[in-house]
Parts: sequence; C-alpha cells; structure tokens
Amino acid sequence: DPGATVQRTRQVFLKTSITTGVDESSTKPATFTLGQNYPNPFNPSTTIEYAVASSGHVTLTVHSLLGQEVATLVKQNLQPGSYQANFNASSMPSGIYVYQLKSGSYTVSKKMMLLK
Repeated sequence: DPGATVQRTRQVFLKTSITTGVDESSTKPATFTLGQNYPNPFNPSTTIEYAVASSGHVTLTVHSLLGQEVATLVKQNLQPGSYQANFNASSMPSGIYVYQLKSGSYTVSKKMMLLK
C-alpha cells in the first residue's frame, strides 16, 4: 500500500544473572535446637544435629534408660551455629538411649533406639 507507514521495531536482549539461595554457613540460629537422630532406629552409628544460639560451654551426652551416662559426644565451648555429632554404639547392647544437649540454662533430651 503506497500510503502505509513502515514501522521498525528494535528488540534489545539483556543478559542478567539472578542469585538465588542463601549461604547457610553464615546464618546463625535464633534458638537452641536438638534434632532427632538419623537414622532411627540405628545400627551401629547415628548422626545427631543440633544448633547453638549463643557462645558458651556445650555438652552432648548419651544415657541409658537407667540414667547412666554411656558416652560424651561434645564437651567444649562453641560459637553460635549448627553442628553434627556422630554416635557409634557398636560396643553397646540394643535398647533405647536418651541423648541430652546442655548449654547454660538450656537443656533438652530426645530418645533413640539401637537395634542389632
């Protein structure tokens, strides 16, 4: 058509990069937490995850159902952060055990089962 107007369109493509996710190693927990061990039941070893909200002396111990301490997994000053402890019970009999995290006035316990 001789009276038609010609329009030109210009497309511009910009290459961008977007960062997603959070570097968990730099985040500090807001509270003390003690996770359930895994696997549970276990044979012969298990992993216990815990988080410390403030600097201080931390102990993580394992007890029999009779209250006897059978292992000390952690006994040291720790900075705020998330941690793991491994418990190897290869020399212990099958049964239910209690693991306990203490730091300052904070104390929490959970049960785990050893099956051989």
